[in-house]
Amino acid sequence: MSEEDQARAATKRPSRHAALGLDTARLLTMYRHMVLTRAIDRRMWVLNRQGKAPFVISGQGHEAAQVGAAAAMRPGVDWLAPYYRDLAFSIALGMTPLEFMLAVFARADDPTSGGRQMPSHFSLRRARIVTTSSVVATQVVHAAGIAYASKLRGLDEVAVGCLGEGSTSEGDWHEALNFAAVHRLPFICIVQDNDYAISVPHRLQMAVDSVARRAAGYGMVGIAGDGGDILAVYEAMRDAMARARAGDGPTLIDAKVARFTSHSSDDDQRRYRPQEELEALLRRDPIEGFRAYLFEESALSGADDEKIQQDCATEVDQAVQAAEAAPAPVPEDLLEHVFQEKA
Repeated sequence: MSEEDQARAATKRPSRHAALGLDTARLLTMYRHMVLTRAIDRRMWVLNRQGKAPFVISGQGHEAAQVGAAAAMRPGVDWLAPYYRDLAFSIALGMTPLEFMLAVFARADDPTSGGRQMPSHFSLRRARIVTTSSVVATQVVHAAGIAYASKLRGLDEVAVGCLGEGSTSEGDWHEALNFAAVHRLPFICIVQDNDYAISVPHRLQMAVDSVARRAAGYGMVGIAGDGGDILAVYEAMRDAMARARAGDGPTLIDAKVARFTSHSSDDDQRRYRPQEELEALLRRDPIEGFRAYLFEESALSGADDEKIQQDCATEVDQAVQAAEAAPAPVPEDLLEHVFQEKA
């Protein structure tokens, strides 16, 4: 190498992931979580069309925001109060495709509820994923309460609550953020802003361009960013985690994401979203963007990518087969975990 090349190499800026302390192995794990989640999500829709999954609510387009945030957490130590699109978040924190599919098929061994809850109401005790209600925004109150308990006990834990931008119109969200800010809790609220609350666009939900602007009203840090950029999300989440652990209070993160599918399998977004808008969304695919980055950084080869894709497809196939064959709940257990029996 010439002296000129040596000088150029010495002054070259580190890659984005290296500057964040992420090595190649970590990047590939994050990428695999995104690919696996998308494979599960797509299979859900197939099962729905086959009449095997009565209801589907998708997270396609949200994968980077969720996996990037999860990568900054400590699974089994920190807490997640998710919302119904947080499949990638749950997978990244340790949920397996089989555990999720057991919920889709409402099987007895479903770790979320034993087949009692509707799909995508995620829960996994070992990963500290706390199940949520169908009433939107209540999970943020739960997350703030968990953070309060952790602070009172002097534990080094952070509680994270997720929701969509439409849910920030609920009073529960205001109460949770106000409480977290007043008590300077180790709490992070992630708003996955996909621009639509079912069929209602962002502009009819609020008069500000970003939910993060509301953070000032609570006296907490507010961050707005591209939720399709997994490294940007990781950096924002890493810094929020550091503030929380240092006792510097909560953070509100507004991650702008794309919703590729209709709100749910009971919705048809073609009735309220222009075709050109839907086509433009596909050009914002966070998986394609991250794949391109990995290729550019020589962290992923074509052969590696093909293997990841095939392995994820096989894992989903096996999960579906095992879940479909698993036993259903028995009627005798109908009231289990519903009523407290007297001693």
